[in-house]
Amino acid sequence: MKRKIKRAVDGDTLETYTKVNGTNFIRLANVNAPEKGELGFMSAKNKLSALKDKVVTLVPKGRSYGRVVADVRYKGRKVVK
Repeated sequence: MKRKIKRAVDGDTLETYTKVNGTNFIRLANVNAPEKGELGFMSAKNKLSALKDKVVTLVPKGRSYGRVVADVRYKGRKVVK
């Protein structure tokens, strides 16, 4: 499924304009980025921020803490932090 990205919440979570399975928050599958306050947080978040207002393809894998966990692809390539 395709969704337009509203913003990067952090280095491994995106917010979409349109809900996916009841939520607008997407956690990148198999990615563990630094949390706020940890070294590398802003760098990871800034990399994901490049997807703002871009259309990505989501392949849901499950759920975690109210977010959909998914593989995220942009222009056919898997997004990693």
